[in-house]
Amino acid sequence: MARIKALSLLVVTLAACSTTPPQSSNPPASPPAQAAAPAQTPAGTAPADAKAVDPAAIQALDNMGKYLQTLKQFEVMIELSGERVLADGQKLQHSANADLDVQRPNKIRAQMRTANSSRDLIYDGKTVTLYAPAQKYYSQAKFDDNLGVLAHRLRDRYGVELPSADLFLWGTDAAPLDNMQSAMNAGQDFVGGDVCDHYVFRQGQIDWQIWIATGARPLPRKLVITNRADEARPQSVTLYKWKPNAKFGNDVFAFKPPQDAKVAEFVPVKPR
Repeated sequence: MARIKALSLLVVTLAACSTTPPQSSNPPASPPAQAAAPAQTPAGTAPADAKAVDPAAIQALDNMGKYLQTLKQFEVMIELSGERVLADGQKLQHSANADLDVQRPNKIRAQMRTANSSRDLIYDGKTVTLYAPAQKYYSQAKFDDNLGVLAHRLRDRYGVELPSADLFLWGTDAAPLDNMQSAMNAGQDFVGGDVCDHYVFRQGQIDWQIWIATGARPLPRKLVITNRADEARPQSVTLYKWKPNAKFGNDVFAFKPPQDAKVAEFVPVKPR
């Protein structure tokens, strides 16, 4: 996956818990009609039309994105879990945490942790840095675009996944709405004490669900992604806890390497 000397283990570990829906720049291919399995329907309810796209569900995503774009400075704490399927079909669940401090349009500090590894990604609008605190290795590259473009470039050029990168795409023309086969409102649930509207979508071989807080702050609170390309149907789950008016200075986005830190070269992934 990642091709960053001395830091690749960290990238792979966090990517195992990646929870990014299909990207609009590279949407998954549509499955043949005969291969699409009918959705499971709870007892006592009418089956949903698997090909129906409810405009209200799409509008809810648009409203969420527009609100996210109004947040010029915020903190979001993320709990991620993902499933890895063994050769015999047994599933292993892995978890990770990420804490993102964001200042639009072009500053972020993402602290990503698992039980076995840690990494920090810092971008001050001019330089992006990937740092491994335990090993004291860091990689740097010059960059001067917004956060949505940064997430795309890191993934495509270096194989580095920014946690919940779609947070920086919603509300823009790059929002991942391509190849939408079904979209519906599944009712309401509580997430972390907040009442949320629950929406369900299908895009190619990916099914995904999102819970959006009701009221004046339509923030995403939970995201579940199911990979239908794998017969084991592995899932990833992301929980979001927001501080939409967080206060911090520009020093949060400054990286000063420790005196004994070592440079690890960013190496681009090989073209397929």
